[in-house]
Amino acid sequence: MPETPLSLARLAGALDLTEHQLLGLVASAGVQVPDPTLIALTVEEAARRLGVGRTTMYALVASGEIPSVTIGRLRRVPADALKAYMAARVQAAATTVALAA
Repeated sequence: MPETPLSLARLAGALDLTEHQLLGLVASAGVQVPDPTLIALTVEEAARRLGVGRTTMYALVASGEIPSVTIGRLRRVPADALKAYMAARVQAAATTVALAA
């Protein structure tokens, strides 16, 4: 089943807050709010989105499992590359389960 994105406005409304109040609460908690409009992420941002450690993410990039690009002197991971990586992992897991059955 496809995941339905939850908008900031809907989340704020469900909590009976304004968007500004919700962002203020998140900022005061020291949690960084990822910018969903970024198409090129730092390795650390990509790791956070995948829910893995920084070292694991660097290993995935170094091995080529997750593609990255160099922009000037900076290493960036395309946001779409994370979606493709996860889709491939889900497909591999489904194939393994089907073979085991």
